[in-house]
Amino acid sequence: MSAKVAVVVPIHDQEAWLPAALESLRHQRFTDWECVIVADGSPGDTAAAAAAILDDPRVTLVEDAANRGLGAALNRGLDLTSAPLVAYLPADDVMHAEHLAALVEALEADPTAPLAVTGLRHDTDRTSTGRIEGEPLQLVQVMHRRTADRWVERDELTTDDLDRMLWDRLLTAGPAATTGRVTATWSSHPGQRHRLMREPWGGINPYRSRYGVTAPLRFHSTAGHLHDEVEHYRTFRERPRTPHTPDGLRILLVGELAHNPDRVLTLAERGHELHGLWTDRPLWFNTVGPLPFGHVSEVPREGWRDAVRELAPDVIYGLLNWQAVPFVHEVLSADLGIPFVWHFKEGPWFSREHGHWPMLVDLHTRTDGVIYSSPELRDWFHATVPASRTRPSCIVDGDLPKAEWLMGEQSPRLSERDGQLHTVIAGRPMGPPPEVVEELARHDVHLHVYSEKGHAQMREWVTEVRRVAPHHLHLHPQVDQEDWVAEFSQYDAGWLHDVRSTNGGDLHAATWGDLNYPARIGTYAAAGVPMIQRDSHGSIVASEQLIRDLDLGFTWREPSDLLQSLQDAERLDRLRKSVWSQRDRFTFDAHTDQIVSFLRARSS
Repeated sequence: MSAKVAVVVPIHDQEAWLPAALESLRHQRFTDWECVIVADGSPGDTAAAAAAILDDPRVTLVEDAANRGLGAALNRGLDLTSAPLVAYLPADDVMHAEHLAALVEALEADPTAPLAVTGLRHDTDRTSTGRIEGEPLQLVQVMHRRTADRWVERDELTTDDLDRMLWDRLLTAGPAATTGRVTATWSSHPGQRHRLMREPWGGINPYRSRYGVTAPLRFHSTAGHLHDEVEHYRTFRERPRTPHTPDGLRILLVGELAHNPDRVLTLAERGHELHGLWTDRPLWFNTVGPLPFGHVSEVPREGWRDAVRELAPDVIYGLLNWQAVPFVHEVLSADLGIPFVWHFKEGPWFSREHGHWPMLVDLHTRTDGVIYSSPELRDWFHATVPASRTRPSCIVDGDLPKAEWLMGEQSPRLSERDGQLHTVIAGRPMGPPPEVVEELARHDVHLHVYSEKGHAQMREWVTEVRRVAPHHLHLHPQVDQEDWVAEFSQYDAGWLHDVRSTNGGDLHAATWGDLNYPARIGTYAAAGVPMIQRDSHGSIVASEQLIRDLDLGFTWREPSDLLQSLQDAERLDRLRKSVWSQRDRFTFDAHTDQIVSFLRARSS
């Protein structure tokens, strides 16, 4: 005779937590249960962690060699049990003694309820009698009746939204029963799956790295937009690999590839052989492999020194942002006897803040060449790290999009339809201040923001702008590269970062905002959108200098200056044509030959 309740225990790399969870199960007042522990490609010794309970005939342990994701692990548990009621116990949570009994009683009291929900203790000393604010229903707080429904698995969608993974479908049968009691503890710690998935400190690339995902993902966390790598990169994956030309380089990419990772395919398309060795501590925008667009062979992270020696690349090409500095420096320090080029695109102050500064100095003084993202960043390093002046160098923005994304025709502008001006922010809002938006709104200038992450991460800014300009702020979802031209060409001008520089021409007083080229420059250039830049006359500001030199937009000091420029239709039209005519130079393809020449010169 089968048990009344099945308890599914998924685990991946949380063996230190598991004994407490299993002890809490063993001490349940309700005893008519069966349990299956599903080790989902866990690197730890799950059997040793569960040893104290494995002699209980109600408990089964299954260990899968490869990680398949939470949904697959939970479905495996469902398939290996038969009890009519199902509960869950993540390895890092615990049940209080009356937990299963309370949930069973709630379902028996309401035979129509598809599931029962209990309260939780969470965040050390807080409690909730139901759903935790801002969170889906947690696994440990739910018991449901067994149905044919299954959890959404990784190959369909990867998400931290458990409601979307199963609960919402179960609840179509009716409302949940509730116990009204707190009978379990939901742990909170950095190693949790949902925290690993949520931007800005988690996201698709930390998830990929942590779980060793080798296939393209459809990834949508509750803190970001949908990343559909399956469709977005399909055409790249399906293309035949360009043969390695006789004079082609064997290039080992080391570190991470940031926002526009597919740009490196321009190297492969010119007959160069690409291999990748990635940092294991990326943030969401630090793209790491296995790369979802293919054509880059993976070097195994374990035993990478021997693997690189065996590969014998012509050159190591280290990339790109501060998060990659520790690992790129580790590869440099291995002294493999292979020419090494470092390409940096981020504020060096982050490396100082996070303790990487000595490593970053080495990357600018011990490598065979350095590629800087802007002339101003080069000048800053030459002033701050004088020894860097001896290194061969060139200048290329390291995170430009692939030219292939400059597709389609420009759309009619919204202002042509309604007679009002429309500006845009592509990405996270970094200005303008709410009072500037308010002033512009009085003259019917609208602001459109494209970024689910920005909406969440800049919530205070969004709330205040909505208050002062309720009819002139418009929030839109993220737009991928294939839609840049059609979507952003609707707007009269695009905002860059609202940098108010005070360095007064002194490089030692410069900041990240002064030296960085915002990634959205390439986005606006693709669509032919004039750019709005704060006027910091007398200071060194990379993006301002670029705007002035190439006639890409206009600068402003006061809202009245900004309004005057926006209302100058003749000037905006000239700027629009200027940006459109130069958009190719803001693609990686335009600079690939320069990079190859630089890499070749270092490798010879």
